[in-house]
Amino acid sequence: MSTTPFTFASWNINSIRARAHHVQDWLERHPDCDLLCLQEIKCEDSQFPAVFAEAGLHVATSGQKAYNGVALIGRRPFTVTHHTLPGFDHPSARYIEAELDGITIGNLYLPNGNSGGEDGYATKLAFFDALAERARVLLEAEKPFAFIGDFNVCPTDEDLAPGALSSGDALVRPETRAAFRRLEWMGLTDALRALHPAGRHYTFWDYQAAAFQRNSGLRIDHALLSPRLAERLTAFVIDRDERAKEKASDHVPVLVTV
Repeated sequence: MSTTPFTFASWNINSIRARAHHVQDWLERHPDCDLLCLQEIKCEDSQFPAVFAEAGLHVATSGQKAYNGVALIGRRPFTVTHHTLPGFDHPSARYIEAELDGITIGNLYLPNGNSGGEDGYATKLAFFDALAERARVLLEAEKPFAFIGDFNVCPTDEDLAPGALSSGDALVRPETRAAFRRLEWMGLTDALRALHPAGRHYTFWDYQAAAFQRNSGLRIDHALLSPRLAERLTAFVIDRDERAKEKASDHVPVLVTV
């Protein structure tokens, strides 16, 4: 693992084809970002906009038609290690993992869990189980790694605006929060809370009911760092200004520097 500072970011873009120009502009304004992890690209691999590769960037995708999908955009070549989450036996495109500069990055879009009844919620917990097993494998191998993306969980009551969700919402159910805490108890560090232990820091504002204008947000986009990466953590930034752009995603980018 290099000792040079490494910056990676996550952004649930809510359709890359509708917002490629936002991503292009953002990358131009953040030349220090080595790797951008996107979620909800909502397209098949062949439909991912060509503008990024044409600009000399390195791109890898795990897409599907119209829904879900994750992608990586790097300034330097990286090696994709997995296009799916090992142990998560479901056809939805929700995980891609790569290695860059000796660091493994797992880019994830965790199931929301509010649709599909209890079966839909069970799929959410199954993803968490597979993620915990992947963490165990990487920890045993002593690999520096991070899981970053849209986890669809507000870990504590401080991670959502008062009244933003009902108590039975899948993002705040006790089982959801316990699954997130389990990853922390395994030794992973919530990057934002390592640097900002208290306070309300949101990454998502719904399109409905002027949520952004009222700052009725959620913190659901997280970075969990392995011990070796957590030791190097110097910054976690939420790029809140992106939410104010015209036809913005309902999520904003988060940047991690180690």
